[in-house]
Amino acid sequence: MGNSCVAGAFSAPAPLRKTHDPAFKLKFYGFSALLDRGAVSANSALFDCCGYSWFLQVIPKHKKSGDKIPYVALCLCVSQNTLKPGCTLSAVFELSMYNHSKGTYRGCKASYHFHVKQTHSKRECLIPLDEVLKSSDFLVDDSCVFGVRILKADVSSQNEPIVIPKKPNTVQNIFLQKKGFIKGTYTWTMNNFLDMKLPVLSPAFDVGGQKWHINMHPLGDKYSTNSLSLYLHLHGPNKLPLESGMVIELTLSILDQKHGKHYTVTGRFVFATNAKNGWGWFNFIPLKTLMDPSRGYLVGSNCILKADVTVIGSSNDG
Repeated sequence: MGNSCVAGAFSAPAPLRKTHDPAFKLKFYGFSALLDRGAVSANSALFDCCGYSWFLQVIPKHKKSGDKIPYVALCLCVSQNTLKPGCTLSAVFELSMYNHSKGTYRGCKASYHFHVKQTHSKRECLIPLDEVLKSSDFLVDDSCVFGVRILKADVSSQNEPIVIPKKPNTVQNIFLQKKGFIKGTYTWTMNNFLDMKLPVLSPAFDVGGQKWHINMHPLGDKYSTNSLSLYLHLHGPNKLPLESGMVIELTLSILDQKHGKHYTVTGRFVFATNAKNGWGWFNFIPLKTLMDPSRGYLVGSNCILKADVTVIGSSNDG
């Protein structure tokens, strides 16, 4: 699944219905550990609804344009692999955070038109981060709960709207660590990069008792726009315990061989038994930038990719 972590626009939050009950709930245990490791977004594992695979993206320290106040924001994303090329999936949904004191969810209602090259909704700023941290309404024992409910979905190629299940169906628990991280680094040197036209897998490397490899599309995959596509794959996800996963912080870098100014992208993902297609970025680096000889990313036909993989927690579906 090519899942890209891209910036989005903002819309003002609106009150939710009192009857709001998320169909997918994402529970973070150790939320402060997420904050300690910076403002990088974190993706949930996939969940299924109305015939499509989705994931929830949490942005813990997001700032609106021109605003210095950080917000906890959410973004609803759909897996490209479940979308048909040329079709548009129009969805109406609610994104929320649980208020423990009131026993209700606070958030907003939103809509978005998804297609294979536009898989992330706009980022919805839910609550100022300072408000989350200073009260016990949303953060209890360093734990918090996010939710999403899809209210309506229509596909441009279908005459009838998709039926949305009414009952809650998935709870995903994320347990984050503050220390004792398992880390691994892998460097992949390609001496014939300019000869590569088709997708290629790196040799396997070990981190956290699992084997991994990088899947690279030198000219971009079908979801990219004139960009190199890069994904991290877990070799044999069926070897993970049933209904369990690993929370991974992934940093992929194209090394600058001339000036040391490497091109780096970081994201956090849940690798579970259903993450068969990996996580990463379909628009990792523009091909024009990669091929620019002044940048040092490509020297002759030599290109060096570095992967830093850190296990920052575990997950399970309750």
